Amino acid sequence: MALLTIRKDASPIYDQSHHLHSVYLFRGHQLRFFFVLALTIWLATRWFDRRLVALHMFTSFWACLYLWAMPAWKLTISGREKVKRQAQYIIVSNHQSQLDILVAFRLFFPFKWVSKAEVFRLPFIGWNMYLNRYIRLKRGDKESIRRMMEASARALAEGCSIYFFPEGTRSPTGQLKPFKPGAFILAQQARVPILPVVIQGTRAALPKYSLNFHGRHHIHIKVLAPIAYNDFADLTIEQLSEMVRDRIGANLN
Repeated sequence: MALLTIRKDASPIYDQSHHLHSVYLFRGHQLRFFFVLALTIWLATRWFDRRLVALHMFTSFWACLYLWAMPAWKLTISGREKVKRQAQYIIVSNHQSQLDILVAFRLFFPFKWVSKAEVFRLPFIGWNMYLNRYIRLKRGDKESIRRMMEASARALAEGCSIYFFPEGTRSPTGQLKPFKPGAFILAQQARVPILPVVIQGTRAALPKYSLNFHGRHHIHIKVLAPIAYNDFADLTIEQLSEMVRDRIGANLN
């Protein structure tokens, strides 16, 4: 049974050491084990699964193990029925915490991440991102941005969906930051619908610049209605960015 700590305000929270112990169960040998499984799936399916869907779905399962190992987090999803499994999207969502990545995997929908380059250097996890052909981005580097846009365009041409955090970095306050244009340029160029996603509760569970897990929390991911290309074909990039940002913001508490 999980240990409880009683604070001065008499509000029960899970002891932090219990949380860390649960998460560390998947470190070390476990990371090696799951990476070997991922490598095996990649070797077995890469010849006929050109979008690497099987590998991504396994990666989603791997990511969800970390969520399932934290009993203090209750995660719910709404709007999943709006996602057509065979459709292609530019997926955009707000970004509040490192947990957002794990939470987004909970959709169990195939896509390519656009992720900061540093993550790809992590042993096992970063190597798995290479296997999945996720897309690297070094923030603030114009050449890296150009390569990211080219890699994203290739992925779209192959029929892949791509997941962006258009704020570019996590919001420490939970307030939406301005959206960067890359995702919206690609949506217009490829004539791909945009799928807005709203994530709530992760900032309180794991704040920015913190590895301190903060008690019981309800984490919610909400899939909004897709925006068809015809609905934004005549908009400028700035207008499209603001429209999507307004829709996400209207669904944030």
